Amino acid sequence: MSEFDSLIEKLIEQKPELTREIIEEQIKLKKEKIGAGYLTDQGALFLIASDYGVTLSGPLKVEMSLKDLYAGAKEISLETRVLNLSPAKQFSRKDGSPFYLRTMTVYDDVNSTASVKLWDEKANLPGIENLKPGDLIKIIKAYVKSDLDGSPTINIGSGSNLETTDSASEIPTIDTITKDVSELQEGQKDLVVLGEIDGVISSMEFTNSRGMPGKALRMRLKGKDGSGMRVVLWGKDESSIPNMISQSAKVRLLGVKVKSGNQGLEIHGNDATIIEIEGGKEAEPVIARVLSISPTENGRNMILAVDNKKNLYNISDSSNSTSICVEGDIIECMPSKVYGNSITLDENSFVRKLENDENIPSLSQIRTKINDVKVDGNYCIEAIILKVPERREVQTKTGESIALSEMFVEDDTGQIWVKGWRNQARLIDKCELGEIVSITGLNAKAGLEGRIEMFLTAFSKITKKN
Repeated sequence: MSEFDSLIEKLIEQKPELTREIIEEQIKLKKEKIGAGYLTDQGALFLIASDYGVTLSGPLKVEMSLKDLYAGAKEISLETRVLNLSPAKQFSRKDGSPFYLRTMTVYDDVNSTASVKLWDEKANLPGIENLKPGDLIKIIKAYVKSDLDGSPTINIGSGSNLETTDSASEIPTIDTITKDVSELQEGQKDLVVLGEIDGVISSMEFTNSRGMPGKALRMRLKGKDGSGMRVVLWGKDESSIPNMISQSAKVRLLGVKVKSGNQGLEIHGNDATIIEIEGGKEAEPVIARVLSISPTENGRNMILAVDNKKNLYNISDSSNSTSICVEGDIIECMPSKVYGNSITLDENSFVRKLENDENIPSLSQIRTKINDVKVDGNYCIEAIILKVPERREVQTKTGESIALSEMFVEDDTGQIWVKGWRNQARLIDKCELGEIVSITGLNAKAGLEGRIEMFLTAFSKITKKN
């Protein structure tokens, strides 16, 4: 009799209401919930036994693999590689005494990963801050508990240890397990993802469900096949990335998952996610022509500009440095930050006007015909309004009611819907049927039934031509 069959018999002895068929079905369901690539049948059996309050004792394996982990295992040792590592955080126990906790994700196969929790003094082991993705480590005499989602989590406490090793290993390298954005599927987790910056990188602040302030970094990555995917890295901000990032910079994210969002699949990370972006600490000067200037209510200029390679830039000026220029001027600016096509000007930035340069296109030279608009692109168009602009209130999942205005326009190549949320809805409200308008700073997105729709951004401006 195999060890697996012996363990099933032990469970049935203690829980006679169970049959082998019931247990095998529950093993199947447990692996579907957690992911078959993360759990063996025997590992699933230990989790099921734990659900019934039964502890199964199997022979101790001095060296285990991640697929063999099960809740309740003690003094396990294994060799694995680091995927990512979070900062150590301080918490308080019920009696008010402090303790430290650091989390780490490790892997020993393309589809085998596990979460590791390092407690108290183990969270600040000498040299732990120097661990890098792909480093080979040994975990010694750890214990395993079930995480909130039912998956086994390795715990390193006072009786456990972690040490680096430079021995030869068959565990694949980080480069080997890296996936392109175009290869991602819903439900995947603990991934290493590679892509190119596609558009704006921005940060946001919010209040979570517990009333605590939070932050997140947002971007969009493009895969080898040109398809794009939205990225949200919770707990990250601009301090995690270089000040200078080119529009086509390569990005690798270590320790992310794929889930369904409002606009399709999204990549989500957390404060343990490691971000590797091609770029530098020092921003470089940018020379571009000002296409439009849109002042905000707080006095900030939102500028759309284009360089000699027809790259569009969104320039956010909080320093009033661009007050010296008007639409059509060519400026040279030394920004504080450049993220893809997003430029930030502050009190440390420098701006000056230059003589006209015919190599830098004007607005009329970069306008796009509606028939040439592609999803995820940024555009300027000129069109006539075919339908009276309409406004409606849309309720979000959080219960917030926000304004959405839309109008239907066409040029000599095609027709398209132009829409605006919140403040941008006001720009559309001012338009009328039959007007010819020039619209800058539009973003194209996939709409219903495969139709492309265009959305105004904070950098958009609508100019009436008749």
